[in-house]
Amino acid sequence: MPTQINLTNCTEAILSEIADNMPQKCVALTYAMAIRSERVGADNPDWRRINGAIVDRWSARGLDRIKRRAHGIVEGRVAP
Repeated sequence: MPTQINLTNCTEAILSEIADNMPQKCVALTYAMAIRSERVGADNPDWRRINGAIVDRWSARGLDRIKRRAHGIVEGRVAP
């Protein structure tokens, strides 16, 4: 059985990455971990706050890129 690592305090982790000017690929990876963690009940990310901060930093198109990459990571279509 594979080991699964869940992220807790996802909202603060992503907001911190944004504040630290991390690239979109890094934020997308953390976003993917937040999706996975929420699915198993390990955390309850504040998606409104997260998405708002992403739009403020990069724009709605940036949010779309991050979400598409994150979902691709979750689905195994994109390498982290």
